[in-house]
Amino acid sequence: MEENYGSNFITVTDEEGNEIELEHLDTLEWNGNTYLSFFPTVPEDEEVPEEELGLIILKVIEENGEEILSTLEDDEELEAVYEQFMESLYDEEDEE
Repeated sequence: MEENYGSNFITVTDEEGNEIELEHLDTLEWNGNTYLSFFPTVPEDEEVPEEELGLIILKVIEENGEEILSTLEDDEELEAVYEQFMESLYDEEDEE
């Protein structure tokens, strides 16, 4: 998966060659790994089904000496990391 980094937005290319623009929300260090959470961006003139607008969590892995973003294949890991992101989000809201 390729990444093009810019301020809070990145464009990733999925395994089928489709480019997807994502807005970076948060970064989390957990269990010795780095995870990033994103929401997909939607052009104003496009309607996207609600189920396609959920939180996307990607893991930073090293491949051939380079850091890349990867999807989480393990459902238990995904659920645990999701919970960590939600805890972080609620902690931030409580501080405000």
